[in-house]
Amino acid sequence: MSGFDETPAPGDLERLLGYRFRSPDLLARALTHASHGGEHNERLEFLGDAVLGLAVAETLYHGRPEATEGALTRRRARLVSSRALASAARRLGLDQRLRVGGGFDRSTAEAPLADALEAVVAAVFLDGGWDEARRFVHRLLGPDLAAADPGAEDRDPKTRLQEWAQARRLPPPSYVVLAREGPSHAPRFVVRCSVGPDVPQQSAEGGSRREAEQRAAAACLHWLERS
Repeated sequence: MSGFDETPAPGDLERLLGYRFRSPDLLARALTHASHGGEHNERLEFLGDAVLGLAVAETLYHGRPEATEGALTRRRARLVSSRALASAARRLGLDQRLRVGGGFDRSTAEAPLADALEAVVAAVFLDGGWDEARRFVHRLLGPDLAAADPGAEDRDPKTRLQEWAQARRLPPPSYVVLAREGPSHAPRFVVRCSVGPDVPQQSAEGGSRREAEQRAAAACLHWLERS
């Protein structure tokens, strides 16, 4: 076996999670992959998926009273996708704390990381109840859940993209002018936007540098929403 073969030290990790466990064994089980052997996190993952989905659905329901069922369903799906949850798990350092068996590749373990995070949600729920689990989910997905507030999508694309990057502790988006064409009274700017290592660079043009930047940021947001 490889990985962490002892119960994770509660203090450091619990500070990151923002929750202190009465039963640390629950946390240890949540961070034990089936490949490690013994008692693992698959049952906790099953429960955590439901708790997480309910907490997110409740927030979206109250935060977006104008949204249709379809819009709420799509937004919830993005928030609880394997990609989003794995990213949140890495922010907490769970990729280095997940106890696994030999041959497990941590660098490509998106689904197991997402599952482990769901298991941690279940562990908080079993240890502290619904209110603690809901608070944990809000801390975990706070910036993304905040985007569910009414009027959030009315903010300009550059602001929304910067908030997305900040939520993932990434550097701010960068904008590079690729070209400036046309006469001074009717210029055309071409701008490239870059944000994070996993998002393809997007280019757009506009009648001003600001307009081109906004359109390039909107293109990045569009890619993120569809990925």
